[in-house]
Formats: sequence, structure tokens, C-alpha cells
Amino acid sequence: MSNDYVFHAGEATVLAAEGQFTDAMPEILIGRTNGPVGQAFANMMAQSKGHTAMFAIRACNQMVRPATITVPKVTLKDVANIDLFGGVVQSATADAVVDCVAEGIIPKALANELCIISLVWIDPRCAKDPNLDKKDMYRTNYEATKLAIKRALNNEPSIDELIANRHTIKHDMDDWS
Repeated sequence: MSNDYVFHAGEATVLAAEGQFTDAMPEILIGRTNGPVGQAFANMMAQSKGHTAMFAIRACNQMVRPATITVPKVTLKDVANIDLFGGVVQSATADAVVDCVAEGIIPKALANELCIISLVWIDPRCAKDPNLDKKDMYRTNYEATKLAIKRALNNEPSIDELIANRHTIKHDMDDWS
């Protein structure tokens, strides 16, 4: 693991339980507040229609450290999806960040010097699904966020792994090759 903490990027996908639309696919940037990630973090405080950025909080008055901002990858068009983003997804993200510090994935001594940007996926079908399992939505977002942070800080996958798998692993949505 590189210990410069200037700019680390990671992603992960955790699939939903059968019949759910709660797949989680966070894309994470983590770095020092006084570096490029910190600058991007500050710039994300400006809101854009349908992509409201929120701090990751565990509860009111309980913003996590490192400071983490969550931003939806898709336009949130209705209150139901905004509620899922600002509730289940925000909570799962916040818990994952705190647990990464507790488990030593993120050094506790740097908790106030680092910041995290988390781009998160909410399938627009979730809010309209009468069988939506919010516990599964929490699980997928929690697990994927922890994994994305770990991968970011470990620079995974390595370039050697990517080269070795170049012709054997295809994109999940690949129907063109």
C-alpha cells in the first residue's frame, strides 16, 4: 500500500439478492484534504440538479471521519429515490467508512487529514419496487464501499493483474465482442 495518500481510486461491485435491484457499485477517491482529492471534495459542495451531494453521516450530528461525500451516479428524480440515497445508502456508506478506520484499513491517525468522495449507484427501479429489501440495499452498499476503499488504498487491481487478465475477463455488459 502506498502511504502518500495523495490520490487513490477504487471501485467494487456487490450484487443484490435474487429479485432485488440493489446492486452497489461505488467508485471511491480517497486522499489528503490538502491535495487534489481535497480540492475535488470542496468543489463537489456545489449542488447540481438531480445529483445532490451529501456528507456521509451515521446519524444527525455524527458525520464520519474521514469526511466523506456521497454523490449519486444517476439523476434522482423523485423523493422516494432521494430518501433511499439519504437514508439507506448514506448510512451504509458512513458505517463502512467508520469500520474501515476501526479495522485499520484507513489509518486512524489520518482520519482528519483524509477525505473520501464516493460516487454511488441507485437503480431507479428500487424506489418503485414493492418488494424492495432495504436490508439488502444496506448490505450491498456497505460491503461494496468497504471493498472499494480497501482496493483504493491497496492500488488494486495491480497493473500486472490487469495485463494478465486483458484477454480473459470481459466487461459484464459486454455484448459487442
